Amino acid sequence: MEPGLSDKKVLTIASQIGALLVTADKDFGTLVFHMQQVTKGVILLRLIGLPFEDKALRVLWAIKNYGHKMPRAFTVITPQAVRIRSLA
Repeated sequence: MEPGLSDKKVLTIASQIGALLVTADKDFGTLVFHMQQVTKGVILLRLIGLPFEDKALRVLWAIKNYGHKMPRAFTVITPQAVRIRSLA
């Protein structure tokens, strides 16, 4: 996407194309829950400090095991857990 786009615009574009948004930006939680911005789903990565390969493996594992629950949900992936909150 274009650099400098607002978080709201990024979420709108993802929704328009039917994509889940994968991000490390906690501000998307505010947009989804407090401002009730429409979304197809958000996956928030809270994997700070892990090597890139470990992050990728954790995300792949989460999608493989919980991917069917991620559309229309706000998912948080941490090193210890995967939390999924339905938006429907």
